[in-house]
Formats: sequence, structure tokens, C-alpha cells
Amino acid sequence: MKEKKASKTITLADMQNKKASGEKITMLTAYDYSMARLLDEAGLDIVLVGDSLGMVALGYDSTVPVTMEEMIHHCSAVRRGVNRALLIGDMPYLSYQISKNEAVKNAGLFLKKAGCHGVKLEGGSDIAPTIEKMVKAGISVMGHIGLTPQTAIALGGYKVQGRDMKSAKKLIEDARAVSNAGAFSLVLECIPSIIAKTITEMVPIPTIGIGAGPHCDGQVLVINDLLGFFEKFTPSFVKRYANLNPKIREALDDFINEVKSGVFPGPEHSFRGGEELFEDLKADNK
Repeated sequence: MKEKKASKTITLADMQNKKASGEKITMLTAYDYSMARLLDEAGLDIVLVGDSLGMVALGYDSTVPVTMEEMIHHCSAVRRGVNRALLIGDMPYLSYQISKNEAVKNAGLFLKKAGCHGVKLEGGSDIAPTIEKMVKAGISVMGHIGLTPQTAIALGGYKVQGRDMKSAKKLIEDARAVSNAGAFSLVLECIPSIIAKTITEMVPIPTIGIGAGPHCDGQVLVINDLLGFFEKFTPSFVKRYANLNPKIREALDDFINEVKSGVFPGPEHSFRGGEELFEDLKADNK
């Protein structure tokens, strides 16, 4: 018997309660209405409109080119499909790094124009003052440390972070700073499991892991990776729960072949009526 899906609207307090009780938090990305509706109805706690849309939806080589306009556009579409989950919008590169005032203004657009419940931004101690100013303005903020894709080049590429004492201590310092600044949760990306466990036990806010092992308070994946229809690359920490690419290709091949052979559309896909007009219409058009 399948477990009944949650129908209660999720709140920030629920996230904190889940950490306290040990109940794991679930989060996935969505970039359009249809997928957002599926995730929401499935019972996800958090739907994230990640700037990963730049790569999986817009075809960019990285997340860096993604603009505020693109994020607001996709967040608005996802919002129309979300009724109960927390909806978080990912702040794109240079939308929050230039000044704290501009960061607050841009974060506010996610709430005012797209209907998000909060925003996510990358960075640790360096970005903590910006998080604090956002929180004081009434904006809920999700932090993100470890591998931060927007600045991956500066980190030496898409590599696991925190494998030596110096970088591990820096991660712990960053986690504390983000938590103290008022963030309601913290994404930990591509860091050793033991470091993620240390941070999770140390900070009072929920941690959500992606490539950070099983000890985080929750987990997040990019939906395209989970379903197996983004073929450009698959991170080693991803578990594919489905492999839809071959099924989609098979369906496309069947469609093309049936159209070319005249099998589709068949009588069951066609509307009847007007047969008695056929001869008269032919005569009128001679």
C-alpha cells in the first residue's frame, strides 16, 4: 500500500521541526509548470528552481550566463505548479555579489514577481553580511557552501571540497557564518561525508546535501539527472531513479515512422462528421 502524499502546506518551521525530529527533507529542482506540479503532488518538501536550468534547460556550458530575467521567468512558471511545497529561487551569478543593496533588491524580485518563498545563494563567510541584510528585509535565505558552481573555476573546477584540514576548517567557518547570518537552511555540495556530518551536527539549521553523504538533514538532486534525460554528463554522486532518454528516443522514432507510413493519425485520432458535404465541397472548389 502506497503512503499517502502530504497535502499540508510546508513552512520554514516545518523544516526546523524535521531537523529536530530526524525526519529527512526532500528537495528537487524544477524549471517548468508541468514538472513542478508533479513534484508538488508527489509530496516534495522543497522545489528549487536552480540556476542549473542554464545547462539542462537553456543549453549553456555553465550556470554563469543565467540572467535574473531567465530565473524570474522560470520561477514564475514553476510557481503556477506548486501549491504546498516551499518554492526557492536560485539567485544567478552577479545578482547578489556586487552590493548588498542590489542583492536585497534582486532577491525581493523572486518574491514579488515570481512568488517564491525564499532564495538560495552561494558563498560562506564572504556572503554572510549580505544574507543578514536580506533576512532583515524579510527575505528567507537558503545558503550554499562547498562546491559552488558559479565560482567553480576559482575553486579549481568541479572538485570535492574540504579534503584537507585547511579547507575543512574553512567549510565549518562558512557554515557557522551562514547560519549566524540568519539563513533558514544550508546546501552542502560535494564535500566528504564526515565533514557534512560535522557541519550538520554543529549548525542549528537544516543541511541539505548533494554529493555530501547520508548524514545531512535532507537531500537534493537535479530532476534531469534523477530521471536520466540529461546526457551531457552525470555527476558521480547522482543516483538515476529512471533512465528516460532511451524511452523518449523510442517514442520519437515511433512517431516519425508512423507519420511517414500513414499509421498515425488513425480513425481513433480523427474527428468524424461532415461526410455528406464532401462532394459539394469538391464541386465548389473545382
